[in-house]
Amino acid sequence: MKQIFSYLCITVFFASNLFAVKYNESLFTIDGRGFSRPLQIGGVESPVFFETKEGKFLFGGNPSAILSSANIDFFEWVLEGDKRARLNFTKDGNSYKVNLETTGFSEIINWGFSIHATKDEYFTGIMERVVDGEQKLSWEPGMTEAMDMRGQVVTTVVKPTVSLYCPFYLSSRNYSVFVEGTWPGTFDFCKSSPNLVQITFEGPFTTVIISGGEPAELVKEHSLRVGPTIVPPRWAFGTYRWRDDHTQREKYYDGTPVAAPYNSEVVEDILMMKAFDIPLSIYWVDRPWAKGINGYDDFEWDPDRFPNAEEMIGWLDSKNIKFMLWIGPWIMGDMAKEAFEKGYSVKGQLLERDKLERALIDFSNPAAVEWWQKKGIEKMLNQGVKGFKMDRAEQIIPNDYENKAFDGRVSREYHNDYPVMYAKAAHDICKLVYSDDFITMPRAGYTNSSRYAVFWGGDTGAGIPDKKTIPEALRSAIIALQKSAVIGFPIWGSDTGGYTNITDHEVTARWLAFSCFCPIMEVGPTENKGFWDLTEEPHYDKQLIAIWRLYSKIHEKMIDYSFQQAKEAARTGMPVARPLFLNFPKQPKAWQDWQTYMYGPDILVSAIWEKGKKQHSLYLPKSEKWVDAWDKKKIYDGGQTITIDTPIYKIPIFVRKDGNIDLGDLNKLYKESVKIASKKPNLKKLQKNEFSKKVFRKQLTSN
Repeated sequence: MKQIFSYLCITVFFASNLFAVKYNESLFTIDGRGFSRPLQIGGVESPVFFETKEGKFLFGGNPSAILSSANIDFFEWVLEGDKRARLNFTKDGNSYKVNLETTGFSEIINWGFSIHATKDEYFTGIMERVVDGEQKLSWEPGMTEAMDMRGQVVTTVVKPTVSLYCPFYLSSRNYSVFVEGTWPGTFDFCKSSPNLVQITFEGPFTTVIISGGEPAELVKEHSLRVGPTIVPPRWAFGTYRWRDDHTQREKYYDGTPVAAPYNSEVVEDILMMKAFDIPLSIYWVDRPWAKGINGYDDFEWDPDRFPNAEEMIGWLDSKNIKFMLWIGPWIMGDMAKEAFEKGYSVKGQLLERDKLERALIDFSNPAAVEWWQKKGIEKMLNQGVKGFKMDRAEQIIPNDYENKAFDGRVSREYHNDYPVMYAKAAHDICKLVYSDDFITMPRAGYTNSSRYAVFWGGDTGAGIPDKKTIPEALRSAIIALQKSAVIGFPIWGSDTGGYTNITDHEVTARWLAFSCFCPIMEVGPTENKGFWDLTEEPHYDKQLIAIWRLYSKIHEKMIDYSFQQAKEAARTGMPVARPLFLNFPKQPKAWQDWQTYMYGPDILVSAIWEKGKKQHSLYLPKSEKWVDAWDKKKIYDGGQTITIDTPIYKIPIFVRKDGNIDLGDLNKLYKESVKIASKKPNLKKLQKNEFSKKVFRKQLTSN
C-alpha cells in the first residue's frame, strides 16, 4: 500500500520546558508555563482537517490509539477501512513538533486547524499592510484598523506593491504561530467565528507555535528562525535622496543654465542639499536610467539622460555619498532575447511578450542566476554602484498550478518564494564583489527574505484620485514599520511623503519626522522635484526644507545608535523599531497606543498622522522615567497618558532617563534650520564653485 506523508509541525517553546498535550472531546489542549492560559486546538467541525482529491477528512471522536512518552505523544485515527491518520507531538529541545502522517490517502492538497480565542485577545503580524486585499484599502479615508488584526482575514500571497508577508502572528495570550514553506494559506482572525482563529493552507506545510512568556521573546525567536537579518554597512543608516524619474534639463529649477557634466537633477539635488547643510549618505536613481523605450535595456546607461554616468558615481563617492540603482527581476533588450533563447525566463510570466520584450528571470535556475549576475549586476557594481533598489518581485509572477519553475515547483508554490530568490541572487553577487559594503533593498519579501536585504514600504499612498498625499497614507506607514518589525523585517523605511502624489505640506512635514525614526530614512519627493521647486505654492517651501534638515540631522546623529540596534536585531532578534507591547506587555495601554513606539531601547516617539493636530496625547509606559527631548527639564513618571503641544515641525520624542543617547538641543537645531532655509541658494554660484576646473579635478583625483 502506498503511504503518503504530509507534515504539520507545531513547535511549542516554554520557558520552563514543562509540556503537556491532551486530547478530549475533539480538542487538543497544549499547556505549559508561558501561556497565559492553555491553548486549545479545535475547530467548528474538528480540531484538524485535511483534504485530498477523494474529499475532506476530519479528525473527531476518540482516537484508536494513543501513545505518550518522554519525547513523543501520538494520536491515531482509523478514518476509512485501513486508511489512517496520526498526529505526532515530538519534543525537540525546548519545542514540540507535531507532524501529520497519513497512510492510504492520495496527496494532501489542503488542510488546516483552528485555535480557540478569548474575547479580548489581540493578534498582530502576518503582513506589512494594515488590511489585506487591494493595497489602497490600507490608506482608505476613515480606516480604523491598526495593529490588532482581530476581525480580519488574510491570504498569505505576496501582493503588489506593499509586499512584505510572513505567515507569523503573535497573540496577547503569549503564543505565536508560524507556517513554514511557501504555499499560500489563509488566517481568519475571529471573523467567521468570533471564538476561533482558523488557519488553512495548501500543500504540505510546517506550523510553529511558540510560547516565550512575553511577546518580545516570540518575536526574537521568530526573527532568528527566519534570519538572522542582514546588517548593512553603517552608511546605510544615513539619509537617502532620490527622484522617481530623472530627466536631463538645460536649466536648473531657478533658470540657471546647466553647465555640469552630469545629470542636471542629480547635480541640483547635491548642490542644494550641500547649501542647506542637509546630510546625505545615499543617492539612488530609479528607472528609467538605461537605454531603450522603458529605460532598462541591457544594463547600459542612457547617455542622453545620464551623461558620464560612471564619472558621476565617482564624483558622488568623492563626497562620501554612496550610489544606488533601480533594478527589476526582468531584463529587456538583447539580454531578454538571449534569456528567452536559453530558457532562463519564467514560464507563464504575466507580461504581453509581443508588446514588451521583457524576460522575467527564473531565479530557481542556477545557470540563469549566474548569467544575470555576471552580465548585469556585477557589471554595475564594477562601475561603483553600491546597492540596488529591487522593485517588482511580486507583480508579474504567475500564481497557478500549470506553470513550473526550473526546480519543478508550480508557480502557486514558488510565487511567495520568488522575492526571496531574487533578493538572494542580488545579495550573493554584491557580497562577492563588496564583502559587506553594499545594500539591497526590495519592496517584496517573504519568509527568509531578511537574510538578504533591507526593505522599503512599496508605493504607499498610490492610487489616490487627485494624486495628493493624504494623511491615511502616513498612518499606514506608521503601522507598517511596526508590523514589519514583528514579522521579521527589522530594517525598513517608506517613501517619505507618499508615492506618485502631489506634496501635501503638512502630511510631508509629519512624514519627515516619522521617517527620522525609521532605520531607513529616504526622501523623494515623488513629484520629481525638490522642496525648493514644488508644484503647488509655496513653490520654495522653506518650512519643509527646514524640517527636512532638522530630522536629517537628528537621523544622522543616531547613525551609530541605529547601526548598533541593527546588529542587535541580527544577534538577538529584537527589532530596531518596537511596538510598545514588546517592551511593556503587561500594560494594556501599550497594546492600545499604536502611534507610540520605541526606537531601540532608549528612544520613545509618537508619530502624528492627522492634519491640524496642534496637541497630541500619548502613553508613557510605567517603570521608567521619561525625559522630553525637546525640553530636558521636563521629566515624566511613566504609567500615564500626557498631552503635549505639537506644532508642525515637532514629533514627540522622549528618552529613557537612564538611556545612553543624547539628541542635543533640538529647538536650537530647528531655529538654525529655519534660518538656513530662509536664504535661497545661488545655483549659478554653487555650480561654478563645484565645477571649476581646479576644484573638480582635485575631487576626482582624490577619489
